[in-house]
This record gives sequence, structure tokens and C-alpha cells, in this order.
Amino acid sequence: MRTWPGLAPGAPRAGAAADAYASAPLLNCLLREVARPVPGEAGRPVYRLPGTGRLLRVRGTRRPADPELGTADGWRRLGHADLVALVAEELLRHTGLPNRELPAEMTDSRDTVAALLGARARATPPEDRYLCSEQSLITGHPHHPAPKSRGGRPAATWLPYAPEAHARFPLVLLGLREDAVVEDGDTTALDALGTAPPGYRLLPAHPWQLDLVGHRLAAAFADGRLVRLGTTTSEVWPTAAIRTLYAPQEDLFVKFSLDVRITNDIRRLWRHDLLRLRRADRAAAHAVGSARGPSAWLSDRGYRTAAFAFEELAVLVRDGLRDRLLPGATPLLAAGLVEGFPGSPLFAAPDPAAWWEAYLAAVVPPALTAFADHGVVLEAHLQNTLVAVDAGGTPVQALFRDAEGVKLLPDVGRAAGWQRLVYCLVVNHLTEVAGALAEHHPGLDPWPAARREFARHRLPETAALLAAPTLPGKTNLLLRWTGADGADARYRPLPNPLAGPPHRDTDPGA
Repeated sequence: MRTWPGLAPGAPRAGAAADAYASAPLLNCLLREVARPVPGEAGRPVYRLPGTGRLLRVRGTRRPADPELGTADGWRRLGHADLVALVAEELLRHTGLPNRELPAEMTDSRDTVAALLGARARATPPEDRYLCSEQSLITGHPHHPAPKSRGGRPAATWLPYAPEAHARFPLVLLGLREDAVVEDGDTTALDALGTAPPGYRLLPAHPWQLDLVGHRLAAAFADGRLVRLGTTTSEVWPTAAIRTLYAPQEDLFVKFSLDVRITNDIRRLWRHDLLRLRRADRAAAHAVGSARGPSAWLSDRGYRTAAFAFEELAVLVRDGLRDRLLPGATPLLAAGLVEGFPGSPLFAAPDPAAWWEAYLAAVVPPALTAFADHGVVLEAHLQNTLVAVDAGGTPVQALFRDAEGVKLLPDVGRAAGWQRLVYCLVVNHLTEVAGALAEHHPGLDPWPAARREFARHRLPETAALLAAPTLPGKTNLLLRWTGADGADARYRPLPNPLAGPPHRDTDPGA
């Protein structure tokens, strides 16, 4: 049986493996947002939980493991269920607020991991390295308390559509009566997926979303506003975003609503986001296209939906890869590089320092140029950035995506826009890649090269960034516990590895 990244060879499978995967991001949140470090033994950091006064120790920093609780009789090992109970009690005392929903999501996230591990052991991974990178995320968001929750639904309902289980499937094709069509932008690629009868337009649908909301559409099927037309002849592959699917044959991405909470939000294509989509997409395409070098923007060309189910049936059309890539380059998801997958160039780089300098040169300049010259804040985090590598595995190009996450400075203040860019690009993205690189290549300090790259950009903000003692770390655990809106980011200061002398610790949660 195969060994997955993050588990030692011979480690127990099933429950223990699921506990390990699910505990690491939950511990990262707890240690970053709430706990306070106290002196401990080498290799076993110890923290005090201020609400309960208890002591917690773990093994490791970037992906904490083996949590133990201090008791009168010594240290007691905590399984995932014990950890959830500890976190719930601590947050109740720390915030004064109860929350029954989030502990259930934490448990569901762990159970999801268990189901995914079982499914992956029976599945055949894609041969394509890009698809491997998109479907590699068993841990997922490394600083979220429940990154793999699937809404508490039975595994049988979502496993057929799970990227982590190497799923692929055809799209459902619906005919939408022409007088009910709402669309904006270029959606012509949808019409090539099948044939609609006279008086109808083609509307592809995600089969899981139809399972979730189909009961609300009964009247539309009954009166002929919607008709079922079968499925596509070719299959699509779910990417790391779950609701965004890639059609290799057509070289096309399609993004759907999914009425499930995944990380901080119900993953719908919300009306207000769709109505601002074209403006944000045009601005991002211009900004990235104007940058020096070969960076590219995967445009959200347009959307199509039904007037009577605007959000539920919306489908977004996104550029494919082939016309955006440098010749001979292979795109890889940045989050996949951090998590690890067979053939990852991060693990195999013969000269990791040179590899990292090439990575920085590909990713940092277009994001900073978009902000400085065009007032565009790219959501350049791990899941929205593809890094293309040449035949030797060296990064040569960055591709950015997702106009929903783009912010424009006329709409947000410059300070708030810069804070968001620093969080997405530095804390969420570069710090994680740097940590993984240093872990796999002992002795490498990635931060001097990162400081040099940022210093090349003559912005008041970059000078301040390189002198700042802290970076903004998003508080996903507290955000979810207190019931704040998913888009209402709140930040906690974290040590800034870009500032001052080189830092040995590249973990943003340290």
C-alpha cells in the first residue's frame, strides 16, 4: 500500500492516518491564533492555552503532530476527537462564545480525510502531472480548522466528485429555454459541449450540485423551462477548488455553484460576485498581461445561468491552459508543490537555491506590478497560482486565476489592498513553499533570496514590508468560531521572515 506525503513509512493507516492529516491544520490554527509559547524541550514545542491555562506540546513546527496535553500524571496523547474537544473548551473560554457548528465541521473534515485515503488507495491517479498537482491535497489549507469538511454529508454523495480521490466524470447537460437565459461575456465554449433543441440553450451542470438543489428545480423541469439532455461525451477532472473542473479535451475550465460549506464559505457563484466579475477580470487580465515576462492570467470569460435559479445553476467559463503556457512548459498547482505529489520538482531540485530564485522571479514581479501599476490585488495564494516548469523542473512562468478573489483599489483602500496581497502572496503562498523547500533540502535558508526579490521593486510598501517586524496572518479558527462573514478577514501579527537577519524558522505559525 502506498505511503502518502506527511506519513512515515509503516505508519498505521485508517484512523491514525486520518487523525494525523486532520490534526496538523487544526493545531496550526490553535498555535497561531490562540496559544502562547513557553519554554520546552528541543523538538517538542510547548504552548499555554490562555483560556483554560492548560499546556499543550507537539512535535514539529510547519505541520505539528503528536499533540499531548499536560496533566498531573504527565503528558497525555490526544487523538483528533480529544483535540477537537480541547479546542472547543479553549475557544469557549477565550471568546466567551459557544459554537456547536465548528466542532462538527472539524470532525467531518477528519472523517472526510479517512474516506479520501481509502478511496485513493483504490484509485488510479492521472498520468498528467498538472492534474496530479491539482488532485494532491489531502491536508488542504494548512491553517484552517476544517479544511476538508464536505458539509457533513455521507461520503457516498461526494466521493464520486472529489479531486483528492482522483475523480473524473461527465457533466450533466441541461437545455435552458431561451427566454430564461441570463449570461454575460463570452460563453460560446459551452455550446460546443453538446446540442440543445430549438428554442433552448445548452447549460452544463455539476452532477453533485444537481443532487443538492434538484428538488428546487422540479417546477422548471415540469413546465419545460429546463430539459435534461444527457451528459457530455468527454470527462472533466475536478481541480483543488472542487467546484472548478478542467476539461482536457476542450482545454477549458468551468466553475459551478456548490451548495456546501468548504473552508470559510458556502461555495456558490453569488449574484453580487457575478455582476462584478467582468470588470475585475478585465482589470486583472490587463494588469498581468502588461507585466514584464511571461506571466499569464486565466480569464473568467463569462457566465451563463437561469433567471429563475441565478446562483444555483450558474456556470463560469475560464480560459484553458494551452494558449497561455510557454512552449514545453508544464503547469503545476502551487498548493500541490507544498503538499507533495509524485514527480514534484520541489522535492527533486538538484540546486534548490537556484530553483527557489527562479520560483520567486516567476511569481513575485507580476503580483507586485499588478498592484503598483494597475491597482489590482491578485488573490495570489497557493490555490490560485499555477507555476509552470521547464523540462528540467525549473520554474519559468506563473499563471494566476479567479477573478472572484480579485480586489481593485478604487473599491478597497490601498492599505487594505496591500495587506490582502501580503497575506495571500507572502504568508499563504511563499512562506509555505519556502517551508516545504527548506524541509526537503536541509541547510537551505530561502529568505535572503526572497528579500532580494522584493527589494528589486521600488514601492513604498515593499520597503516597509522588508522593515516590518510582523506579517498579517489570517485567523481562520477565530473567524469561524465567532461566526464572522467568510470574506471578513481578520489578521494576527506573525513574525516576518523577510525582515532583519536571516530566520532559521520558515514556519508562519511558529
